[in-house]
Amino acid sequence: MEKDRGVFGSRIGFVMAAAGSAVGVGNIWGFPTQAASNGGGAFLLIYLLLVFVLGYPMLVAELLIGRHGQSSTVGSLSKIAPGKNGRRAGVFFGVAGMLAGILILSFYGIVAGWFLGSGAEPIASLLGFDGAATWFSSFSVSRNITMAIVFAVLTALILFAGVRDGIEKWSRRLMPMLFILLGGSVIFMLFQEGAVEGLRRYLVPDFSRIGHMGLILDALGQAFFSLSIGVGTMMIYGSYLSRNENIPRLASQVVLVDTGVAFLAGLLIIPAMYVAANNGVAIFDEAGNLLNSDTLVLTVLPGLFSTMGGLRAPVSLVFFALMSIAALTSSISMLEPAVAYLVEEKKQPRRRAVILVSGLTLAISILICLNFGLLFGFIIDLSTKILQPTLSLVFALYVGWVWKRDSVLSEIRQGSPQIENSVFWKIWPFYVKFICPVLVTVLIIRSFWG
Repeated sequence: MEKDRGVFGSRIGFVMAAAGSAVGVGNIWGFPTQAASNGGGAFLLIYLLLVFVLGYPMLVAELLIGRHGQSSTVGSLSKIAPGKNGRRAGVFFGVAGMLAGILILSFYGIVAGWFLGSGAEPIASLLGFDGAATWFSSFSVSRNITMAIVFAVLTALILFAGVRDGIEKWSRRLMPMLFILLGGSVIFMLFQEGAVEGLRRYLVPDFSRIGHMGLILDALGQAFFSLSIGVGTMMIYGSYLSRNENIPRLASQVVLVDTGVAFLAGLLIIPAMYVAANNGVAIFDEAGNLLNSDTLVLTVLPGLFSTMGGLRAPVSLVFFALMSIAALTSSISMLEPAVAYLVEEKKQPRRRAVILVSGLTLAISILICLNFGLLFGFIIDLSTKILQPTLSLVFALYVGWVWKRDSVLSEIRQGSPQIENSVFWKIWPFYVKFICPVLVTVLIIRSFWG
């Protein structure tokens, strides 16, 4: 490994950083409502299966590419397929991954700004700044842009410090905080009236739904998107790993942490929905379906908090702090591939690279805020329904078809010398070559045709 490259200082540091990347708003925002709308425990069972059927093999593939290349995503992909055409393909797909990450963060930063504002609102109210409290909680261009700027600055400050002193250090601080806030919130919510009904909805499987194709595809999509696959974040994190690390084992630990957070989020959000219903807050639409996830987080839960009297401010603050931490641990990983590219391929100082990438992302966020109805949904669809799954398919094809099998084995052996005789090696190469591309293609087709 080049001496001037970042490197994770510890195994736990990598797991916290990679899990922090995977543990985003989608786990706490999207997973619970997907589960509640798809048979509760039935969805949970299928999701737990599919996160290892698709998410885990793809995560191993990205981490291996990164550690083998010990470079930016462009450099790592180019080393797998050398030569002029290989270099061109590496540049194209590496840059496409960076662009996908920037686009995702451009709308993600706006959403994270909503959480920051919602968390600041009860503080402003307690201090008697009613006008500021109203501004923090209202949907306006000025609020959206201002809080997006605040979130962008927080992300940039962490990235300024580099891999070990920035990403790893803050991941080791923020992830335990997330678990503490999430665990404490679960305990509190389960003691509220109405929570038992929500707990039943979440944990008791409706076995009649297990075979439904809609449930399976929803679970497959959630398992795929929950692990930050397809935008180069895991690839660049893999490039910061020591050659001595056991990639399959580390990947399984990341998946377990990510899945654990999603499960805990379900224990919080779904009971909270039914507590809200018990307190008179609507959680179903006119057709009798559960409200979608954005309405839940930005309307239903604040409505619930407002019924809690003196507990409103602390409960609201804790919840939105939890959401903000989840967003921040993901945002730093989304920018790192582009930052690493500018530092390693274009020889830019790290601080300048962070400013350039953060500035570009923020500029897109501001453009979205100024044209919200036109651009917000479009950017989400372009980045998460087209670019991310398409690039995941490309990465699977790289490992399964472009990268020579002996070279893959040589790379994976470095951290696990006995891997050749394991069940993992008997299954994974075939699986990532044939099964993963098929599953990702199914997701791409569904994105276009529903």
